[in-house]
Amino acid sequence: MKKILVWLASVFLSGCMGMPKNVTPVEDFELDRYLGEWYEIARLDHSFERGLSNISATYSLRDDGGVRVVNRGYSVAKKNWSTAEGKAYFVHGEKTGHLKVSFFGPFYSSYVVFELDKNEYQFAFISGYKNSYLWLLARNTMIDEEIKSNFVEKARELGFDTDKLIFVDHGEHK
Repeated sequence: MKKILVWLASVFLSGCMGMPKNVTPVEDFELDRYLGEWYEIARLDHSFERGLSNISATYSLRDDGGVRVVNRGYSVAKKNWSTAEGKAYFVHGEKTGHLKVSFFGPFYSSYVVFELDKNEYQFAFISGYKNSYLWLLARNTMIDEEIKSNFVEKARELGFDTDKLIFVDHGEHK
């Protein structure tokens, strides 16, 4: 029985480490250039960010070689800021934009950078392990409409339900 439970746990956990069909992580990824603050421009809705605006993610190095992830967003309904801290590690080496990220103990999920402004590192298209997780991140709260359009088009081609995208409000909140 113990072997079956271990096998089921490993199958469940490895299922969260994959990526949607046709999504390919970027190569020649440079973590040092990716570190710092990013703003969420668009996402597909999910429970852990539902109702939040002004969302940002800050990435920094951890002492163990991983990446510290701090996500922050404002809840208009609750009139307060919400912060979650996690950790991330590369899945296939530091040059491939596929990381595993955890905010809850030993449970990890995929973080796949599938499009990236490699010249300036000013925007990134991110997916999770399945088509219900999708983000557009940028270094600024405002982003060129052409980048948004490219994001929507590419995501649609890859099978994401772009009609359900949420474009994040980055208005001022105190």
